[in-house]
Amino acid sequence: MSNLNDKNYKSLAGNGEGKLSSFEVLKESSNFLRGTISESLKNPITGSISEDDQLLIKFHGTYQQQNRDLDDERRKQKLEPLYSFLIRVRVPGGVTTAQQWIVLDTLADKYADKTLKLTTRQAFQFHGVLKRNLKTTMQQINQTLLDTIAACGDVTRNVMSSANPYESAVHAEVAQDAKRVSDHFTPKSNAYHEIFLNGELIAGGEKEDEPIYGRTYLPRKFKTAFAIPERNDTDVLSNDMGFIAIVEDGKLKGYNLTVGGGMAYTFGNRATYPRVADIMGYFPKEQLLDVAEAVILFQKEHGNRSERKNARLKYTIDRWGHEFFHAEIARTKGVKLESPRLFTFKTLGDKYGWSQGEDGLWHYGVFIEGGKVGDRSGYGAKAALREISEIHDGVFILTGNQNIVIANVSERNKPLIDAILKKHNVLDAKDISALRRNSIACAALPHCGLAFAEAERYLPSFIDRVDEALKENGLFQDEITIRMTGCANGCGRPFLAEIAMVGRAPGLYNLYLGAGFTGQRLNKLYKEMLTEAQLLDELRPLLADYAQTRQKNEHFGDFVIRKGYIKATTHGINFHE
Repeated sequence: MSNLNDKNYKSLAGNGEGKLSSFEVLKESSNFLRGTISESLKNPITGSISEDDQLLIKFHGTYQQQNRDLDDERRKQKLEPLYSFLIRVRVPGGVTTAQQWIVLDTLADKYADKTLKLTTRQAFQFHGVLKRNLKTTMQQINQTLLDTIAACGDVTRNVMSSANPYESAVHAEVAQDAKRVSDHFTPKSNAYHEIFLNGELIAGGEKEDEPIYGRTYLPRKFKTAFAIPERNDTDVLSNDMGFIAIVEDGKLKGYNLTVGGGMAYTFGNRATYPRVADIMGYFPKEQLLDVAEAVILFQKEHGNRSERKNARLKYTIDRWGHEFFHAEIARTKGVKLESPRLFTFKTLGDKYGWSQGEDGLWHYGVFIEGGKVGDRSGYGAKAALREISEIHDGVFILTGNQNIVIANVSERNKPLIDAILKKHNVLDAKDISALRRNSIACAALPHCGLAFAEAERYLPSFIDRVDEALKENGLFQDEITIRMTGCANGCGRPFLAEIAMVGRAPGLYNLYLGAGFTGQRLNKLYKEMLTEAQLLDELRPLLADYAQTRQKNEHFGDFVIRKGYIKATTHGINFHE
């Protein structure tokens, strides 16, 4: 990609030289993320915490939310909203033990909404935790040797890795590299331990230091992922920083570095846009931490700290250009990238059902619709996984597609797990449409304050209706990606789906089409403010035409571009064109 400064994009992306945003001032004065969080949590008058502390508490892995389903009724009763907290459990690479699963499942029943949400970043989320239970829940999470540090906030968030490190030696090595990056960039402030784990206040705490982040951390959230071709199950190009494994003769040689991905944009603000990361070059695996730190320092020093909507690394790259980026990472850490190595992605999806690793142990991929581990009429994923955890001699792995891998299963336990899944009517992935297998939904309503419309609670029934058109056109087992989110903040990576619905208002969605099947190209707005009936009226003829006139091995996203239904988005800059 050429340097974008010649398109005068510097003015559109923001120059980052204005007055510091109020959040930057808050971080600077927060005493390394302490603020007055402890005092807010002790306030018995309200279920909320102060506005400043609502911002700072994100760095510790939790968001304040409210149950929007109950807002009208509570308003009539002259009660404040039913405030609660989302807790995000950081799980680098998504690997958890069976014992950890048991504890998290129990906490969901005791303190949250009786479900576990699997995120698109291989993390767990609890929803509906009341303020009075927040510290207790986080302490019990910590006792499992998991934590919530840096699961949110302006730091390196949960580092993703291609699912299942037990699939091969290369997968294990890449997963270990992801863990190294996660550990290296975990904030060093003791605030989390003091506030939530009753740790002792560090003497002279005002002299505490963050050797990489400094007092103001990063300008915005920072997402990192690893991927192993030919499977892009982490959507690596959607991340601020990504590492694509280069494997030769079965050995991990190094990585292609990608920078500048990000999914969020703001409706009506053309200076914001989703973006696919650029492949900047190759480096040997021994240089991993130096390369990662060079990228972090580049964003720390040159990111926009005056306008948060233009603060992600994607805008920093577009503002300064590739040449400056390469010069800066060489200056700060001596990093000099080689030309990118060739690689091929063939799918974004997960492996379902049984597969065997190189060591002879078995792994079972379980489809979890919308990432919501719960029990509903006739379908008991939560009960099944809890029962499996009681006898499982391996681990569970969360995938970037909101699914679960029951990994390292012994030959003895295979039939037991099959029987448990069958008893609880857990969906067999081969019996559902390929569209449903390739679906993602964000949490949206009722708890997310940013959501304009439903997603997680609605997408399953919407797919039921699309499945009818798929069956009519012989497409039931054809791979098509579909994603739904309640807003444009991109938590479900909607702009990398071949079909995406993004909420604009209750019951109304924007329809996007034309992303690349393997995550290499953004989609583009097709129609705005559509009801369910209108969405289906738009999709049915498109699917029929696809079934009748597609070329051999042509994916749906490529088809709608070739047939002229939509223009290709070649860069985030022309996403709005």
